[in-house]
Amino acid sequence: MPIYEYACSACGKEFEKLVRQSSPAPECPDCHSSELRKKLSAFSAPGGSASSGRELPGPCGSCGHPDGPGACSFR
Repeated sequence: MPIYEYACSACGKEFEKLVRQSSPAPECPDCHSSELRKKLSAFSAPGGSASSGRELPGPCGSCGHPDGPGACSFR
């Protein structure tokens, strides 16, 4: 069940909503309008992100792939 981010076209409220296939179309929690824009949102990867102080893997040879340099998909 994905969580989507929406922006209400009527009042400007931004919110998140858990959407199931069987659930009715979402509406704004403030003004109850159904005129919503689905926002483009970033996803979260397990284990955190680069902003949490960790660095992303580097180019081939420094990512730690068990098959050695050149084996990973970071090129």
